Amino acid sequence: MDPTLMTALARAGGVAALGLAAVGSSLGAGTAGASAIGAWKKCYAQGKAAPFMLITFIGAPLSQTIYGMILMITINGHLSDPEWVATHWMASLLCGICGGLGMMASAWYQGVAGAAGADALAETGQGFSNYLMTLGVVETVALFVLVFSMSIGLA
Repeated sequence: MDPTLMTALARAGGVAALGLAAVGSSLGAGTAGASAIGAWKKCYAQGKAAPFMLITFIGAPLSQTIYGMILMITINGHLSDPEWVATHWMASLLCGICGGLGMMASAWYQGVAGAAGADALAETGQGFSNYLMTLGVVETVALFVLVFSMSIGLA
């Protein structure tokens, strides 16, 4: 196979990691954001103070985009070595796609969990730490995907 094509496919894996993770972050932040807006509306309608800390639930899924960027930078960091590209281009492509999908799912469902947390916190005013821990567990999936992709597929 042509070395230029192998390099391009490996680079595409990095772009896929970033792009897919960013899609998940957008879906997750949008989901949590819509719920937080609804929760704030309920608070205003009931004459209660609207908790600003709901913004935490909205922003939580954004970190997966950073993980996608780290994976992309790691993949691109190897592309100057023609021998590495010749033997690892397919692994780079698959790590980027599969890693990006894993990060995307983590971000999306972190937003879903954040949406539930926003609604519950606005209604009860309690449980913030528990809701935040839940987001942390979902976040851990993205960290595992990042570390395992880098250590297995790109070693």
